[in-house]
Amino acid sequence: MSTLFKDIYNSHFFSQLIAQINHIEPDFDSQRFLDTIYDTDWGQRELKARIRHISQALGTHLKGNYTQQLETILKVVGQIQQSDFDYQNIEFLIFPDFVEVFGLEHFEASVAAMEQITQLESCEFAVRPFIKAYPEKMDAQMQLWSQHKHPQVRRLSTEGYRPRLPWGMGIPFLKKDPTPVLSILKQLKQDPAETVRRSVANNLNDISKDHPETVIALAKQWKGQTTELDWVVKHACRTLLKQGHPEVMQLFGFGDISQIVISQFIIDTPEVALGDYLVFHFELANTAKKASLIRLEYAIYFVKANGSLSKKVFKISEKTYAADSRTSIERKQAFKKITTRQLYAGTHQVALIINGQEQKSYAFEFLN
Repeated sequence: MSTLFKDIYNSHFFSQLIAQINHIEPDFDSQRFLDTIYDTDWGQRELKARIRHISQALGTHLKGNYTQQLETILKVVGQIQQSDFDYQNIEFLIFPDFVEVFGLEHFEASVAAMEQITQLESCEFAVRPFIKAYPEKMDAQMQLWSQHKHPQVRRLSTEGYRPRLPWGMGIPFLKKDPTPVLSILKQLKQDPAETVRRSVANNLNDISKDHPETVIALAKQWKGQTTELDWVVKHACRTLLKQGHPEVMQLFGFGDISQIVISQFIIDTPEVALGDYLVFHFELANTAKKASLIRLEYAIYFVKANGSLSKKVFKISEKTYAADSRTSIERKQAFKKITTRQLYAGTHQVALIINGQEQKSYAFEFLN
C-alpha cells in the first residue's frame, strides 16, 4: 500500500465521493469524471496539483453554471457531515479549491459557501484571493465570522486573515499594515476553542515578522491574565524568541547568562552523510548562587548552492538550572531529504544559543 500523502485521492475516496454526488445528481457521469481525473499526468501530480485537478474536473462534469454547481457541492458537504464517509478531512480541500478557482466573480454565493464548507474543511486558502480582490467587503465579512457560533468559522476569520499563511497566497497590504486583523485577534484571544486560540497565535507570529513592536506591545498587555492566554502569547512570540529579541527574552524571564558556562563542546560526528545524524554534546554549568531559567537552542549554518551559509535555529529546551549545578547535554540533528530545504555538501557550522545569545561556532562536514 502506498504511503504517499497525495494518494489519499484513490479509488476508495472517489467511489465515496461519486456516491455522494449521485444522491444529488443521479445522472452524474462518473466514468467520464474518473477518466478526466486519471489522465496521463495523474501519477506525476503532487498533492496540491491533485487538489486543483479534481476541483477543475468537478467544474467540468457537474451540471449547470457556477452557482448551480456550488449548490450541488454544498448539498454533498451536508451529506458528508452526516454520513459515515471514510476520510481524514484534508481530502475535502477540493471543495474550498473549487470556490477559489471558479467563484471569485460571485462574491455573495462564494462567501456563503465558504462559511458552510469551512465547517468540514478549512477555507483558509480559498478565502485569500477574495481578501485581495475585495479588501473592504472581506474585512467586514471576517469581522462577522469572528463572532460566528461555529469554532471553525471563527478560526477562518483568523487563519484566513494571516499576512503570511504557509502554503497560501500572501496578503501584501496586511504585511504592510496588520491593523484590520488586530480587532479580531483581540476579540478571539481567549476563545473557548483551542484551535481558534492557536490561530490567533499563528497570526500574531506572522505579524511579528514585519511589525515586532505591535506583537511585543500586545504580549506585554496580555501576559499573566490566564494560563490559556499565556500560551497564546508565548506561541505568538516564537519567532521573536528564536531571534533572541531582548525585550521578548526579558518578558519571558530569560535573563543574564554571565554565570552560565559552556565547556567540553564536542562534535561526535565531524563528518555527516545523508541519512545520518549530527551528534554533539557539551556541559552547561550554572555557577550562580541562585537558579537560572535558560532557553537553550542551537543554530546550524547550512551550506547553500552558492556556497554561502543559511542559519536555522533549533530548540533544545527551556528549563531552570539549579544553583551551582553542572548538566551534561547531548543533541542529535538528522540530515535527511526534506521538501523545505535542499542539502549541499560542504563545511557547515553549529553554535549554541543561550537566552538568545549565540556562542562560539564549530565546523563539521556534510557529505552529500
